[in-house]
Amino acid sequence: MLKSTLNLQLGQTLTMTPQLQQAIRLLQLSTLELQLEVQQALDSNPMLEVAEDDSADEAPDPEGEEKEKAPEPVVAETPAEGDTWEDLYYSGGTGQQGGDVDDRDPFENQAGNEGGLHEHLLWQLHLSPLNETDRGIGAILIDSINADGYLETDLEDLQAILGGDERVALDEMEAVLHWIQQCDPIGVGARDLRECLLIQLRQLSRDTPLRDAALRVIDTGMEHLARHDFRALQRSLGLDEGTLARAMELIRTLNPRPGSQISDQPPEYVTPDVYVRHGGNGAGWRVDLNPEIAPRIRINSLYAGMVRQVTDTRDSTFMRNQLQEARWFLKSLHSRNETLLRVASAIVERQTGFLEQGDVAMQPLILRDIAEALGMHESTISRVTTQKYMHTPRGLFEFKYFFSSHVGTSDGGECSATAIRAMIRQLISEEPPHRPMSDSRLAQVLEDRGINVARRTVAKYREAMQLPPSSERRRLS
Repeated sequence: MLKSTLNLQLGQTLTMTPQLQQAIRLLQLSTLELQLEVQQALDSNPMLEVAEDDSADEAPDPEGEEKEKAPEPVVAETPAEGDTWEDLYYSGGTGQQGGDVDDRDPFENQAGNEGGLHEHLLWQLHLSPLNETDRGIGAILIDSINADGYLETDLEDLQAILGGDERVALDEMEAVLHWIQQCDPIGVGARDLRECLLIQLRQLSRDTPLRDAALRVIDTGMEHLARHDFRALQRSLGLDEGTLARAMELIRTLNPRPGSQISDQPPEYVTPDVYVRHGGNGAGWRVDLNPEIAPRIRINSLYAGMVRQVTDTRDSTFMRNQLQEARWFLKSLHSRNETLLRVASAIVERQTGFLEQGDVAMQPLILRDIAEALGMHESTISRVTTQKYMHTPRGLFEFKYFFSSHVGTSDGGECSATAIRAMIRQLISEEPPHRPMSDSRLAQVLEDRGINVARRTVAKYREAMQLPPSSERRRLS
């Protein structure tokens, strides 16, 4: 017979509080997402307000609690213990300290032509002096041009589409196509690479040095050029080595994919989360949080002071809950920025070689290294380094750029994959143009420098950098 009994058991469970969940969610947000989150908090919580002047730093503390003044902007260190951010959140740091002048072009990286290549060509077509019939032909031709700028469909097939009862003559279609090929960008509408390059060369001034020689190379020597058989080119065209070399330099200035100059993809704008600068005079590198990634917000002292004055139980409960949520939100923002700054400072500390010498000095680094140094979990470091950007004297980089795998060296050390790729690029840029190094030779040179890397690894890195193999890099000196 079964009997019911009571048993007492002890156990432990890990529960994520709402505050912790909010802190983790804010930590993984990008700069743009964070700005939207802050704005939504301002719109939904009356206890939060934007601090618009310096006097906001000394706002009275709600409910009579003693609070210290918000800390000053942080430089390469976290806020001191005892500092509180409950009444005021400020993202810290300055983007332009010490009188630095932002000399970036204000028009740089502006949005290009809206709609892409087809719309750009149609816009030119509608402004042309062509008649309605030719404009109709032009619209069909433009619709058949791919993203690289090449005409994908034969004129005969397009003629059948345009024909109807009265077929359009091929010579008329050729004339309209010729007009399109003179549009911006020059070379669109070509049916193959040879025609594309010839169109661009013929647009050059007749007194351009080596223009005629380059035209001959493209017009009659494309087969030899595709095989990099320069000796056969010299024999067939009757050109000496120096003339052919200079003609090839002119050809390399042409664009084999003219349509790619105009993209229908909207430009992506990135706001740095931190700025990295050299302090000078042996001060080392400094890391500042970007003060523009989120507005300065604080507890609204007027509404917070009304919490104790409200007599209605329902209203009092609502206001206390809103005040508590506002404090949690400000603490989560503080935690996010503190963690962001600590991780960025740890990365800079380990990658000073990159900041001073470039990619060739990049050190091997994995998430676990930063996690162990800061006493954090790898998942936290992963959240911090995703979609977070660092502005350095060498450019704008995502935090994850500074993490890479490694290979062993002959002395038992390690070399990062980023540094190896930079070395391969440098070796290829310095190789003799008429005797490019094979992947095996590149691996041998790296081994002579103490870096043990296989030929297939060199080939993988070279392909990842979109560098052609040695057979395609061979050119006249």
